[in-house]
Amino acid sequence: MIKVGCCGFPSGMKRYFDKFRLVEVQKTFYNPPRIETARRWRAQAPEKFEFTLKAWQLITHDPKSPTYRKAGIKVEKGREERYGFFRNTREVFDAWERTKEMAEALGSKIILFQCPASFKEEKENIENIKGFFSSIDRNFIFVWEPRGEWSMKTVADLCEELGLLHCTDPFVGDPATLSGTGYLRLHGKGRKRYDYDYTREDLSLLLDKIEMYGAEKVYVLFNNIQMEKNALEFTGMISERSRSQGDVE
Repeated sequence: MIKVGCCGFPSGMKRYFDKFRLVEVQKTFYNPPRIETARRWRAQAPEKFEFTLKAWQLITHDPKSPTYRKAGIKVEKGREERYGFFRNTREVFDAWERTKEMAEALGSKIILFQCPASFKEEKENIENIKGFFSSIDRNFIFVWEPRGEWSMKTVADLCEELGLLHCTDPFVGDPATLSGTGYLRLHGKGRKRYDYDYTREDLSLLLDKIEMYGAEKVYVLFNNIQMEKNALEFTGMISERSRSQGDVE
């Protein structure tokens, strides 16, 4: 089963619900909305619609990140080292509790933890991530998207030890581990990156890769300007193949 959607609602929520059965919520990363708002989204969505969500940046990103400024989050001077990078602090665990509440309100099974490139393969960061995931509720599927230069072995070892799914952009690299579920995020290609419009050849290669992975279920989230167009094109391509290869959502 391949589930296709976008990172956010590119054309408005109501129209999106008519076209897709999956979305990755982005607002929860910048500054989570009110719980009542999340419950309203869940109530407005079709019964079988699935929300995944991006964990609040206070868990994953250091306050130096420009995404704090974009969200209007100001950290008290002298307390910067208590936020982000999975630090085992009250502030990070409070951010986790807020993320968990959002997931419960949306009925989400999957939470994505996307890290910045500045979160590097260093002893302190590895200890932080181990401490964090060893301390929180395990009622969800946790997806980890590391950026920057992490060795595949370290990523694979951490995913196995902590029960994480490794998220990648398949045009950049394949997942270090694959269990019954895969989670892919497509951010564009080449110099254009976010502005890139995936070609039919690209999408055919993507489908070939997914079939090669052999996972029982794969989530495919487009995160480029043409995300809705490309997601619909990819859904159509899957349908063409699915007549002889199984079901798809």
